[in-house]
Amino acid sequence: MKYDFTTITDREGKDSLAVDVIPFKDAKIRDGFSKIPMWVADMNFATAPCVIEAITDRLAHPLFGYFLLSDAYYNAVINWHKNRFGVKNLTKEAIGYENGVLGGVTSALDAFCSKGDAILLHAPTYVGFTMTLKNNGYTIILSDLIQDENGVWRMDYEDMKKKILENHIHAAVFCSPHNPAGRVWERWEIEKAMEVYKETDCIVVSDEIWADLTLFGNRHIPTQQISEDAKNRTIAIYAPTKTFNLAGLVGSYHIIYNTYLRDRFAKQASLTHYNMHNVLSVHALIGAYSDEGAQWVDELCEVLSGNVTYAYDFIQENFEGITLFKPQGTYMLYLNCAAWCRKNNKELDDLIRGGIAVGVIWQDGRPFNKPDTIRMNLALPYSLLKEALDRLRKYVFNSDVTE
Repeated sequence: MKYDFTTITDREGKDSLAVDVIPFKDAKIRDGFSKIPMWVADMNFATAPCVIEAITDRLAHPLFGYFLLSDAYYNAVINWHKNRFGVKNLTKEAIGYENGVLGGVTSALDAFCSKGDAILLHAPTYVGFTMTLKNNGYTIILSDLIQDENGVWRMDYEDMKKKILENHIHAAVFCSPHNPAGRVWERWEIEKAMEVYKETDCIVVSDEIWADLTLFGNRHIPTQQISEDAKNRTIAIYAPTKTFNLAGLVGSYHIIYNTYLRDRFAKQASLTHYNMHNVLSVHALIGAYSDEGAQWVDELCEVLSGNVTYAYDFIQENFEGITLFKPQGTYMLYLNCAAWCRKNNKELDDLIRGGIAVGVIWQDGRPFNKPDTIRMNLALPYSLLKEALDRLRKYVFNSDVTE
């Protein structure tokens, strides 16, 4: 490989939520165990060299005043979507800067809904959606994803339509690829979902931040490319931050083709004046969305595919009572621990604390709206992944450390 995905970087004291925070009440690491962060969706890989070079080049000019987005920014987004997703005829008018995906989701809902309105989401649900919608006064209506006979998460279209009609829903938040389920939706699945939204006249806010991180040959299909109707009822939000590990820089963007949706959205987003462009994140995107950045992402997805395969096989072989779907995208595992907890007469809290006790900082999966679950981040060097799973096997799943 051309790029380095094996070096273990010390992130202590370097502005890292993943390292600095243990995300579970009263959980502590026992003496003798190092931290292995595997919770928040933040990679333990250094970003692509082309991103660092783009930021460094901009830092060489010592002024950072107000500015407008450049043609280089728009062209980088247009070419990335053309080359990665086969999108044709994307224009700069359809693209707009966002300081964050969740801020964009809020602006979209505020533009077309009233506080207290019901919004449709799928469960399991990205916890950021839950917090954002609750904080902004919306009512969340969940349509459960159902696992088929092969364990593949599927949308329940009849349930979606039923709940939209019963709750007088006018907007839905769609996650593609899906976090935390790890689904890369097939075209027919998105087509059926968009038919439901068309029949019920729902505006769709499509979070596609994971679009680049698809595994095992799966390819992301932009929701707006499904049909002309989908193109005109969907507000799509993307970002390089997840792909290139740039969450601390902030910076995402929306794509809105329909002028009515675009004008309403832009007006709502302008009211708070929060959406001023960040000069370094803009140049980071330009560096990321380059030929070199594309090569780096291809190698990253190969590494992530290897990590997912190793973790999935290891858990299947060694963690009796834990069930999981092998993700097609993202770098997250979503573990169903119900059978293990019943068999071992343990609470999920015991299991979570047991892992953290030996330095494996994994995440309570229940806030994602499924019981007895844990979410694990696999975007870390293979040597750390292997160490983490070995610790869990030795000290947690095959011992009484959780007592």
